[in-house]
Amino acid sequence: MTCFSFFKAARSRVLPLWLMAAGLSGAVAGGMGSLPPRTPGAPSGSAVAQSVAGLDLAERESVLVREILSGNVPDFQRRWVEVTIEEEGNRVVLRVAPDYLSVGHDADFFRTPLTPASAMAVARPLRCTLPTRKMVDAIYRAAAVKLEPRPRPPGPDMTTVPAFLEYQNSVRRQRSAGLESFPHGSLVAGHQKDLVRTPRLAGDSGKVAIYGWHRPDGTPIQPLYTGHAATWVDYSHGVRLVAQAATLNGQAATVDGILADPATTPLLSDEPMPPAVPLRTEAERAAAFGETLTTLEPEPGVRIGINRPAGPDPALPVQVIVYALPNGNTVEHTMGHQPAPGEDWRFGIQHIAAQTRWLRRHRPEITRIVAYVECAEQAWPAWGRKHPDSEPRVAAIMETLRQHLALPSAKWVLTGHSGGGSFIFRYLNSRERIPDDVERIAFLDSNYAYDAAKGHAAKLTAWLQGGPERFLTVLAYHDSVARLNGKTFVSEAGGTWGRSHAMLEDLGKSFRFTETKEGPLRKVTGLEGRIAFLLMENPAQAVLHTRLVERNGYLHALLAGTHAADQGYQFFGDPVHRPYISGP
Repeated sequence: MTCFSFFKAARSRVLPLWLMAAGLSGAVAGGMGSLPPRTPGAPSGSAVAQSVAGLDLAERESVLVREILSGNVPDFQRRWVEVTIEEEGNRVVLRVAPDYLSVGHDADFFRTPLTPASAMAVARPLRCTLPTRKMVDAIYRAAAVKLEPRPRPPGPDMTTVPAFLEYQNSVRRQRSAGLESFPHGSLVAGHQKDLVRTPRLAGDSGKVAIYGWHRPDGTPIQPLYTGHAATWVDYSHGVRLVAQAATLNGQAATVDGILADPATTPLLSDEPMPPAVPLRTEAERAAAFGETLTTLEPEPGVRIGINRPAGPDPALPVQVIVYALPNGNTVEHTMGHQPAPGEDWRFGIQHIAAQTRWLRRHRPEITRIVAYVECAEQAWPAWGRKHPDSEPRVAAIMETLRQHLALPSAKWVLTGHSGGGSFIFRYLNSRERIPDDVERIAFLDSNYAYDAAKGHAAKLTAWLQGGPERFLTVLAYHDSVARLNGKTFVSEAGGTWGRSHAMLEDLGKSFRFTETKEGPLRKVTGLEGRIAFLLMENPAQAVLHTRLVERNGYLHALLAGTHAADQGYQFFGDPVHRPYISGP
């Protein structure tokens, strides 16, 4: 068999667009051209692949998504190719990416297999979606270049970057045979399985749907399959972006709209599709609640999402809440919304935006601004290990944020969940003393990095003693007895339970504490409540890490020690923020 074949247009209901001397016919503006320009000196595809080869899945995909959204993609992927489907007197024109999602430049690019969550993290900002099974078939029939699948033997290494590269080198050799006549930017298919959308995943975001890898006779090697977990990514997977913008019988339409109408669904899907839920950006969701969301990038790989109430009362005091993100989460995950079917579960577990809305509505005496601080690694501990100068860098990030906001009279809150505590402690390490305008520090099951030998107890003690309106809140649960898949995952001393008791012992040298107990909850307080440790016992050996936050933990961490504590909500009770959760 030949390495590739050329599409024959005769008698096909899928109408491709051909090359012209001046360029690629059918290539339309828009596409990934909405991305920022590729930065001079951005790493090549092979350099990116090498940099992520030793990372775990979450860190690897975080880097790949960040590279793509920063504009590090080949030029040929910045324009769509049109694919026309005609059936039963109807005509749909789709705009599809010419090849599978890649990082790098035209001469050195790396096709990036991704999980569904990461694929959609790229697709949504670009107003794109994934294809259905029927759309994959249409794209294959329309392809100017059809490459022959060449599966490698299955094995434990098939999910590793070296396996990705080995397979892609094989694809590159096939593709090179036709580059003179059909350069990059021509529609090419057959060399990967597609991540696809399917009603089989409705209500189950824990799986991935794959389909395709067509043989030269047009039959797919991979039937529609949903048996793998959503974290399964192997060398054969590809992400083909399809623009939401389409035309139906010459009129502007969207892929979601066509799929949502039972009369037109069969044009794009051979499965009945559930009604599509229009997805919005986090900025659009914020605007629906009278908020703004802007982005600050204080250094490469660090992003701060700044959420403010629109039109704040200038007479009110201002509080800036610096929220260092938990491991594995983006700004959008942490803000949260009601997940659509098949969306990443992380959108629905913290709801910091909704909890902040509750505060703004029920405690309106303060203007609250939230700065969500994210790193490319999606784990501040990993970011710190990568940067030996992490402490002065954190100090510089905070200073950039201060200068950007330009609010000299604002009071500041340092808080965060999970690995976000690493950011807070690095900031404390960078300062001889905690700044006077910091009025509250709150660890939301995030004090893993506490270390008296690094001066943490001394700095916290001096700061607390420096004024009557300074508050320290710590939320933790007995994590060392918790079991994940039947196994424990932190030590007695190294988890937040152990670190919290170490903090109490060290601070107890300067402050007197009292303890009360309410069921499994131990409350240890000092300084008339300005110091509050809420320690949840764990007889069920459950993982309560995120539940501490979701069940009003963020609210209580910001209100503990004040007259508003426990007013209108209960820590670890029914979440009161539900009415303020935005839709998909």
